[in-house]
Amino acid sequence: MKTLNPVLVLIVMFFVARYNKTEGKITKTVTIDSLGACQGISHQNGHYFLYGDREVGVMREYQLRKDSLIYQHREYQFTVKGENIIKHPTGIAYHKGLPTFVGNSVRQNAAGTLWKAVINCINWDGFLKTRKLDGNLIKSIEDDACIQGTRPEYVKYKGKWFVATADYGNKANEVRLYDPKALSKANKTSEKGILFKKFTCSPWVQNLHWIADKGILVLIQNQVEGRKWRLTFLNLEKSLASGQESVIKVIETDKPDELEGFTFTDKADKGIAVSSSSKNNVSFMDFSVGG
Repeated sequence: MKTLNPVLVLIVMFFVARYNKTEGKITKTVTIDSLGACQGISHQNGHYFLYGDREVGVMREYQLRKDSLIYQHREYQFTVKGENIIKHPTGIAYHKGLPTFVGNSVRQNAAGTLWKAVINCINWDGFLKTRKLDGNLIKSIEDDACIQGTRPEYVKYKGKWFVATADYGNKANEVRLYDPKALSKANKTSEKGILFKKFTCSPWVQNLHWIADKGILVLIQNQVEGRKWRLTFLNLEKSLASGQESVIKVIETDKPDELEGFTFTDKADKGIAVSSSSKNNVSFMDFSVGG
């Protein structure tokens, strides 16, 4: 049996280690205030919306200039007549021409062990104009098809757009695809015609990010409950075909806090991650290799 050249093995090991270290490197971390515990980031047509659970559910708008997010002095509140409707926003599914959905986790007991998941269909253009949900909350849908929590994000599968969502816990986690038009008219996600397909996935999913030009779904995760960062890149089509996540690659960092959201910028090798920490809650990431 022919053995491998030990020098060649060392060279390969060097490049693998270098790749893993470079891919997903955090280049800068800053503090962005007034969000409470930041719960996510949504990149829409050059605008970056960061949302969190302050005294009410809030969203603030930013623009990216070099490696800084610049506040545009526009704050949005998920309230109706001052009532806190989306206190704990857990995802924004936006796609032009389709209904917009915002997830919400509703605490059911003081201990925080029981939660109710709700997907809110809202008039996005109206919400951006008035900065409140008054007159813009179309429907609140109970996501009772979920196992634990909801975090909506648009994905494309075989030429059609669906709303994907995922569970947070460590038991029987799933990614589910819902029909957006049917969802916008439903009372519960368990109703007939809402769920299209699903597959099992790894635990502690905080949010989802869709890479449209590559057909890749990113699970924005923690390595353990509420701590340490993990990004899992999935082949969506293969995952749906097999019924379980088809992993392309996993990127982990040594950041010890709770990763909540992530998006790529307009540059394919640059990303922005947000955590729930009160300080150092926004990190810029480099996905280029080499140099």
